[in-house]
Formats: sequence, structure tokens, C-alpha cells
Amino acid sequence: MPEDATANHPSESVIRCESVYKIFGDNAKKLLEASDGQVTDPKAFQEAGCIVGVNNACFEVAEGEKLVIMGLSGSGKSTLLRCISRLTDATAGRIFVDGEDLLAMNSKQLIELRREKMGMVFQSFALLPHKTVLENIAFPLQVKGISTKSSIEKAIDMVRLVGLDSRENYFPRELSGGQQQRVGIARSLAVEPDIWFLDEPFSALDPLIRKEMQDEFLRLQSVLNKTILFVTHDFDEALRLADRIAIMKDGVIEQLDTPANIVLDPATEYVRKFTQDVPREKVLKIESVMDPIEPGTQMSDLKVSKDAIIETVAEAVLSEPRPVPVINDQNDVVGCVKPSHVIHTLFGSRH
Repeated sequence: MPEDATANHPSESVIRCESVYKIFGDNAKKLLEASDGQVTDPKAFQEAGCIVGVNNACFEVAEGEKLVIMGLSGSGKSTLLRCISRLTDATAGRIFVDGEDLLAMNSKQLIELRREKMGMVFQSFALLPHKTVLENIAFPLQVKGISTKSSIEKAIDMVRLVGLDSRENYFPRELSGGQQQRVGIARSLAVEPDIWFLDEPFSALDPLIRKEMQDEFLRLQSVLNKTILFVTHDFDEALRLADRIAIMKDGVIEQLDTPANIVLDPATEYVRKFTQDVPREKVLKIESVMDPIEPGTQMSDLKVSKDAIIETVAEAVLSEPRPVPVINDQNDVVGCVKPSHVIHTLFGSRH
């Protein structure tokens, strides 16, 4: 059975989903009620002309957390995101945002919530072609009723934040795909949302630009500390960006856990197959291969964080002839890592 997705994180949550279902079809609610509020057999719903998009999603997202929802095409990941932002109405269940019942809100309350607390970025850049970069970014602020002067000033700040200086007067057609996506990101951040929804935002980009945008995303998050739901079908992207990952299959969250636990301790056979080829160095932290420092040991001048993923520092550690000190968040040395241990992780037996 999949693990309890609400475990192992703070009780104070920004988003909470309780038994959320999304079933497409004319008789969806009647069928769900007739089955005692549970989808135990999706095929029965399918035979009745319904499609189960989300099946009993239960989880919470803590403030400042990056939760990546992933799965193959048709797994329900984008549908779940759309339910939580209420771009799609859930068939059953409860969704809370900062303790407020999302499904009980009227249209006016919902619009207010989206304007004040939510930012959204989608795969399609959806920029207004007749507006400049600056005007595109300022647009949602003007919709909120903010003056043109103030909205343009804020847009200029956002241009700097996403590294589009000197491009502010360009039109979308004059920008590369990566630059257009930066405009989309800047526009969603201009309203200063507490919650940031991103649905496959980088999947249309070339691999090199995609890597740059992932770097930019991580940099922005380190500065802004948003609560993030990020949808992707790319497991490498999920491993790189997530605090926790929810893996979906046929509308069900198969496992919700840290990247390391998902790879090293898969909860279901599907998750095991999904993750079996992932190299350990992509998820293991340096602290998992560090040793105590023996008295008299000559140490390298290089230092690495105990929380660094092995893959990200392997080359630097292997370039050092001596053990490398490992430090904690307070810059205290808590151990050392030997190149031989990194080599074993990189080239030793796979799990």
C-alpha cells in the first residue's frame, strides 16, 4: 500500500487535501456516491463512461516547501494541480488553503484568493503578443487595480529578478523560448504570491535552456521561499528541484516522500520500476558517505555541505588529494569525505 502521504512533515500546512477525487463524466457524482465515496475499481467507472483523473488524494504542503507532482502522461498530475488551484472543480473531497475551504468559496472569494495568494506558470507561455516584456509583467498588477506607475516599477524589479535586463521593451516574438518563459515566471511573481503553481513550465524548452531555467528556479526559490507545487514528467527534474515528490499513476498517489526515500525505499512495485535506474549519487547526500575526522589527519582546504547531493560536488571532491571537511549549516566541521567513498558511490554496485 502507498504510504500515508501526510506523514513526516510539519502539522502547519499551507495546502491540505482530504480525499480529493476528480472524475470526468456526466454521472461522476452519482457513481461515486453509489460506491460509498470511494473509487475501488476505476474500470467500473470507465465502463459507465467516466474517467478517474484523481483518486483519493490526501496530503499536505508545508510553508516554503517544494512539492513536485510527477508521473507519466495521463497519470493525473496536472488534473490534481488544477483541482488545488480550482481551475477545475473536484468531484469530492476537501481542499484547504491557509485553513480556508477552497471548495466552499464563491466566485468572488476565489478570484480574490487567486489574485492575492496564487501565481501560476504553464507550459505554454501565454504572453500577450502586442505587449512588451514590461507590459506583460505589469498586466496582472493592473488587473488588480494598481496604478500604471506602480505596476511598471514592480515589473522593472521583476525583470531584474529573472535576469532580463535590457530586454524590457522587447516583444515576445523577439525573445527566445527561455526568455519568454522567464517573462511568464516574472509575471506570476509580480503579484507576490504565497503559493506558486508550475505545470510543466520547462518541458517545451531545449535541454540546455531547461537546465538554465531549473537553476534560475532554484535561485529564485532561495530568495523568495514560496510554497510550490511543480508538475513534471521528468524524474531528473523532480530529483533536482523537489523537497518531496508525489508519484502518481492512474490518478493515485503511489508514494509521497523525499527524493532519497523514493529511490532507496520505493513503496510500491510501480515506484520501484519508475526509479530503478536512478543513480544513487543523484539522491544521496554527502553526510551519508562522510567519516569522523581522525586526529592528525591533514585536510583539504575545500569544504562541502553535509546536505550537498553527492553528484553536485563529486568532481570537486575527486580533484582533492586529501579528505574534504564536511560542514553543517553553522559552518562547523562535522566530518570528512574521502574520495574513495565518492568513487564507490559513483561506480560501485547499484542498488
